[in-house]
Amino acid sequence: MFLTGLALVVLWSVVSGILIAVGVSYVAVVVIMFAVIFGQYWFSDKIAMFSMQAKEVTPAEEPALHAMVDRLCALAGMAKPRVGIAETDVPNAFATGRNPKAAVICATRGIMRRLPDEELEAVLAHELSHVAHRDVAIMTVASSVGMIAGLVSRMAMWGMMLGGGGDSRDGENLVAVELITMIVSMLIYAVSFLLTMSLSRYRELAADRSGAILIGKPSVLASALVRINGDMGKIPTRDLRKVEGMNAFFFTPAFSKGSLASLLSTHPSIERRLEQLSELDRQLNGQH
Repeated sequence: MFLTGLALVVLWSVVSGILIAVGVSYVAVVVIMFAVIFGQYWFSDKIAMFSMQAKEVTPAEEPALHAMVDRLCALAGMAKPRVGIAETDVPNAFATGRNPKAAVICATRGIMRRLPDEELEAVLAHELSHVAHRDVAIMTVASSVGMIAGLVSRMAMWGMMLGGGGDSRDGENLVAVELITMIVSMLIYAVSFLLTMSLSRYRELAADRSGAILIGKPSVLASALVRINGDMGKIPTRDLRKVEGMNAFFFTPAFSKGSLASLLSTHPSIERRLEQLSELDRQLNGQH
């Protein structure tokens, strides 16, 4: 994911440089950049559904799933999002959408088959928490900051390079500026990426807590988390790779990370999540 992000920055830099080289103004390049980021935010629900090959379902098609979402929305006092199903055996669920009115909550066929109703409802409560707290919008804004900072730095470098230099001394200065700008750009992106991943992990813990409080049974959500992580190991790696790009949206990532890679993970470790749910369970039951 980190390498992919760096590749995107480089790709955007090349595109920006080409646009500037052919005479497109800096203002136009910035407008194009913001337009693409806005498009990713505005159409986030459609992009996510398309990526998972999911489809929206009606109450007549999936009455049990809709009944769960209806009950949870009534408990939370929130508007009901659209409901979808992804026809994959990977046990997971996700919610996306720029705001609660445009949101969609989606369960995979795999998770519906593996979890008992109580645990599936707990997972849906977690996902509804993301909708209620507008986490997609929060993460889009957070991730855009680093990308924009990196791109602006690279655009400045391209402008200096394409502006040219008269003598060899100017050329040497230009190379030095290019190197410094490139390093600064990468540092800005790297720091922003780490902060964004940290925010993502925090939002997952917050969704766990809110979802568990909504159903009043943290132990049920913990049970669902353990069951899904255990069953994930039974899914062919080929199938997990197909959906790995949706990790940031999933209830639990398709692949677990080691301790070092946890800094680059969108989700906290299962141990951290279970610890929080266990503590919350004690609090709700009046234990200290």
